[in-house]
Amino acid sequence: MMELKVDLGERSYPIYLGEGLLQEASAYFDKHGVSKRSPILIVTDDSVAGYHLQPVKDGLQAGGYNVHSFVVPSGEASKSLHMLERIVTASLEAGLDRKSAIVALGGGVVGDLAGFAAASFMRGIAFIQMPTTILAHDSSVGGKVAVNHPLAKNIIGAFHQPEMVLYDVSTLATLPKRDISAGFSEMIKHGLIWDAEFTGWLEENRERLLALDPQALQYGLYQGCRVKSLVVSEDERENGLRAILNLGHTIGHALEAVAGYNELLHGEAISIGMVGSARLAMKLGYSEEIYTVTKRVLQDFGLPVRLPEHYDTAQIMNAMMHDKKFKEGTMTFVIPTEIGRVEIRSDVRREWVEEVVEQLKREA
Repeated sequence: MMELKVDLGERSYPIYLGEGLLQEASAYFDKHGVSKRSPILIVTDDSVAGYHLQPVKDGLQAGGYNVHSFVVPSGEASKSLHMLERIVTASLEAGLDRKSAIVALGGGVVGDLAGFAAASFMRGIAFIQMPTTILAHDSSVGGKVAVNHPLAKNIIGAFHQPEMVLYDVSTLATLPKRDISAGFSEMIKHGLIWDAEFTGWLEENRERLLALDPQALQYGLYQGCRVKSLVVSEDERENGLRAILNLGHTIGHALEAVAGYNELLHGEAISIGMVGSARLAMKLGYSEEIYTVTKRVLQDFGLPVRLPEHYDTAQIMNAMMHDKKFKEGTMTFVIPTEIGRVEIRSDVRREWVEEVVEQLKREA
């Protein structure tokens, strides 16, 4: 088992990463003082529930916990105000109180949705992340929780740090192939923004990672979580440095919104967005090698680097206008300046972005 700490003073918490951790969940809950007098609600989705929900419930109940559960449909469309209301209803019916905890058992959608429910229920109760996807190594760390609006992704949200992240890598064996590839998008992002050596390691170990080799996978997840925890520890509420974690997300979030959150997986949209950011870097005078390496690494992991032609450029641009990163006619983008280093630019012209969106439709 490997352990990392997200250092946020009184809100600090650990990330536990290893095999078989779900079977030991009760012991970790005990260690972190989760109340046995108050009910717990596990939120999961219908894909994860069949594999992991009952064993987790059984283990926690055997440890003396009063456990309830709520299952949402899998997919980004569940990150909605309607589903949030249903979770609140389930919480009230289960008798959750201010000493209760909401547990997110699943991927990024479940983590964001359950986390926002925990942040808003009774003005904030305890929250525990139990990620079951590769992608969630990013979303489960940092305390950003939210639901979507039809016009913009993650526009309704809060900062609400978990009590802990309990990451059982053995759950990843049940992932579909497409979700495996999509999950590596955020891991690649962590290399591109922070660690060129890690980016090289990802390229060299691509086959082992895609085959879910336990040793390679655990190392890659640890390094991705390490980058995320370092950035979040420096800037919890995105007043500066933390914004670098948004590489590829301005375009990526717009693509998800235009597609109705049901065509592209989050990691796939972010992959296309990172290629777009690398193209914008070229317009700002940075080396073409950034674009070449970014595109190559993403393609090697089976991720899309091209925008489907049926996506309407005007709709994509309009979706970006609703994004939190748009101000006064210019756009804020995270721009790679070399592999492993980025800068935040607030002077990116709208016409450049529109040109890049069109170019993304023609990527080879």
